Amino acid sequence: MESVLRGLTLFACAAVLSAQAPPPPQADGLDNDWDIAVVLGEIGDHALRLLPQLDKVNVNSWVLKGASDTYMAQLQSCKEQARALADGAKALARNPQKLSASLELFFRMHGLEQMLSSLEEGIRKYQGSNDAQALIALEAENGANRDRFEHYIVNLASDREHDLQVMDREAQRCRGTLSQSPSRPGRKK
Repeated sequence: MESVLRGLTLFACAAVLSAQAPPPPQADGLDNDWDIAVVLGEIGDHALRLLPQLDKVNVNSWVLKGASDTYMAQLQSCKEQARALADGAKALARNPQKLSASLELFFRMHGLEQMLSSLEEGIRKYQGSNDAQALIALEAENGANRDRFEHYIVNLASDREHDLQVMDREAQRCRGTLSQSPSRPGRKK
């Protein structure tokens, strides 16, 4: 009898402890809002850290060396995109479940990376490989956050698709129920 009571007590304690423990994160599950908000904050902070490095780029001296003046527009665009990325990440962190804003931010981040890659070639050619390497290293710091955000967007889209499928099935079920219900006899005139 005493062993049965101990067993029940042990079982009850285990049940209480397992109820208090947070569930393990799912490999393919959607991150919590507060978890992805931290990632978005880091993405925004990273974008702002790009600006001082971009300020070191002297495109005017490149043009004197024969570079195309389109580098000026490209540099200005990189700065604007970095600021917009920082602002967008901050705004999205307040409501990370917004799929359209998530996609817009991801595309902006990807576009900035492509422009930076082109700008890095110009830096290497006209300003020096050390400056280009510094920008490349700084840009690489955001890789893990970008990958995690990309994974989040895919999971968010999948979650939204699932929600729409459930809503559609429920709407079809309701339509079927309504069409099967007997109609009320109308008043005869």
